[in-house]
Amino acid sequence: MVQADRRERTRVTTREAAITREPDSIEIGPPKLTRFEKARVVGARALQISMGAPVLLDLKQDRLSPIDVALLELDEGVLPISIRRALPDGTSQNIPLKWLLHPAEEEKKPRSKKEDE
Repeated sequence: MVQADRRERTRVTTREAAITREPDSIEIGPPKLTRFEKARVVGARALQISMGAPVLLDLKQDRLSPIDVALLELDEGVLPISIRRALPDGTSQNIPLKWLLHPAEEEKKPRSKKEDE
């Protein structure tokens, strides 16, 4: 019985370590933003804007819907959002949105120490 508890603790610790690691490259899923992730990000950001959150761009047009504003912010890459991709075994990876919007540029460009903080 003691051995079973020890194995359970080891497995949980290993799983927690896998969940919290932040690799330098995309290891889970495709190297670009999927249509489902895009819909989720745009919907969440549009809801924030409609509830009064500040817009992150200087817009020339005054009459844009929150969805249009969210799409513009996504296209410009100004959203400070990470996408969490998970596997059935419980491991997951947080991927900055910028990596998914411009996958070819991020592979060529090395990460600086400032981005790691």
